[in-house]
Amino acid sequence: MAGLMTAAIRGDEAAYAEFLRLAAALVRGLARRKLANDRVVGPEDIVQEVLLAIHTKRHTWRSHEPILPWVFTITRYKIVDVYRRNGKRVFLDVDDFEAQLAAPETVEPALPERQVEAALTILSDGQRRVVKSIAIDGRSISETATALDMKETAVRVAFHRGLAAIAARFGRTT
Repeated sequence: MAGLMTAAIRGDEAAYAEFLRLAAALVRGLARRKLANDRVVGPEDIVQEVLLAIHTKRHTWRSHEPILPWVFTITRYKIVDVYRRNGKRVFLDVDDFEAQLAAPETVEPALPERQVEAALTILSDGQRRVVKSIAIDGRSISETATALDMKETAVRVAFHRGLAAIAARFGRTT
């Protein structure tokens, strides 16, 4: 599903339609289980609320993270919101969502490796080393500063400027 959302964010309408179809099926099943004895709120109400939230907040999904926890978190909050609007109190234990949140998802890389390498080539040597260390190798600011014999402030500045340069070159603003 992450690949579909990535393609959708890039403008692929067919991928977006497929993503929404799959998300609706997942949310519908979860809503049916959570609302089994409720006569005021139906599963389709939740599905519509969640799909609308996904549509309006899709830019908040971080493409380097699994998408299912993001979808199920939205679902959990929308179930609570619908109950509150109907004057009911509801408490949904996060453990109820454990299977979905912990489910492994095949995470496809957001960009092919050659595109990442191409993006890095536009940076100065210092920015390239910092961005690679943090964004690709997964090191913290502190670890990067130690490894590159830099001050943490300088690492933060180089990282921000490097990302800004990549974003400007590839049409996004930070």
